[in-house]
Amino acid sequence: MTPTPDPDTTHPALGLDDVVHQRVRLGILTIAHEARRVEFGYLRTQLDLTAGNLSKHLSVLEGSGLIEVEKGYEGRRGRTWITLTPAGTAALADEIRRLKLLITRVESTTASEDR
Repeated sequence: MTPTPDPDTTHPALGLDDVVHQRVRLGILTIAHEARRVEFGYLRTQLDLTAGNLSKHLSVLEGSGLIEVEKGYEGRRGRTWITLTPAGTAALADEIRRLKLLITRVESTTASEDR
């Protein structure tokens, strides 16, 4: 991941992390955060992805240290579970914080235009 710019001196959009901000990966991180541990099939269904597409996004997130992928069995069926790492939790929180800053900027501009 790239160094995080200081939000007080740069535009909040400059601090958005390309790994986290991509639509599908942001969805994966959000669902994993909500569930604490999420099964591959559930992610695939919720995000309407093919298994191959989801696997590629998981590889990017795992390679960046944001998730852990655990393979095992539930009964006789092979399963893959995804959990956020502490770095993943921090990256998601930072992304949400920056998105909120952007929303605040847009809303304050819109409010001043409406006056």
